[in-house]
Amino acid sequence: MEWKRIFKARTGRRAASAAILTAAALTLSGCLYPEEQTPGDSSSARQAVLIVQDAVKQYQEGTGLLPIVSADETVPKYEKFKIDLAKLKRMNYLGSIPKVAFENGGKDQFLLINEETNPEVKLLDIVIYQQAADIQKKVDAYMDSHGGDIPAGEERYPGFWALDSGELGAKLDESQSMYSGQSLEYMVDEQGEVYLDYALDIATAIDKAGKSPAADEDLREYLVSESYYVPVKSPEYRWKDEQPLAVSSSIAS
Repeated sequence: MEWKRIFKARTGRRAASAAILTAAALTLSGCLYPEEQTPGDSSSARQAVLIVQDAVKQYQEGTGLLPIVSADETVPKYEKFKIDLAKLKRMNYLGSIPKVAFENGGKDQFLLINEETNPEVKLLDIVIYQQAADIQKKVDAYMDSHGGDIPAGEERYPGFWALDSGELGAKLDESQSMYSGQSLEYMVDEQGEVYLDYALDIATAIDKAGKSPAADEDLREYLVSESYYVPVKSPEYRWKDEQPLAVSSSIAS
């Protein structure tokens, strides 16, 4: 497929890259979005989402509002509207807080997306979020001590660079995709903001969907529509030259 060839050319990892991408693509095509379970987790997460979705619907019908915690406009799209599970339980819309919920010792934060049109419950993986937050602290400290320079490696996309762990002087904890289980690479933009790269997951999702995305589509929707999970610390992606391209927020808007 065209996107595989472009990925290999962009990274410059010739023979090794071909083997890795081929294996990854085969793995992804076999396990991305299995029908019998929630991608990246057990059926307990799926069941919890369905229960909370029903509670949110009943709450909205009963109050005309959504049970969400207020968020600043600067909060990213897929982190913004956290569901107030305690309120749902307190008002008897929810029998108990799900075990997978962060509030009950689990690893997932319950969120709402499409809040104005069709409120939909999704999960944010707190483990991956915290890993990225820890890396962000290291990058911030590096920039403070290097006159604002970023610990950049090779350029991944226009305005995005791989993190140079050697320059950073810190080991980068591996984060696994909640969609495919594959490792996610860390990137940094020119402002020093840390992101995770979901391009391979997105390319696989688009391939499975058999669609040709519009130029202005936010390609992360292909992941969210087929999963209970949102992409943690992700930039927006656009479809260009038959591949997902990470774009800065200024270009995306």
